[in-house]
Amino acid sequence: MMSMLNVGSLVLGLIAILLPIASLSATSKLSQHYRLMISILSLSACAISISFQLFYNFHLVKIEDWSALMDITRSSVLAVLFLLVSTILLNILILIFKRNGV
Repeated sequence: MMSMLNVGSLVLGLIAILLPIASLSATSKLSQHYRLMISILSLSACAISISFQLFYNFHLVKIEDWSALMDITRSSVLAVLFLLVSTILLNILILIFKRNGV
């Protein structure tokens, strides 16, 4: 059950990145109208994805699996950093385009 946290984190991370990309590439007026909502959904997916990683790390601490924790900590931190920076930058682009009416 706890391994599903990693799968959920990966899926939500992809959603967090793909939603703003799809919103920026869409040209219809309907998708431009919903850009702010898409941005909020993207940031929410990013936050839940990061939370899943924290829950999984807490699970490893709780069962005292120190070797697994030491193995995944570096890659988890890098993945979370990439997800957070890319999601924030993409959503800033959405807000800039929404303000300019593009």
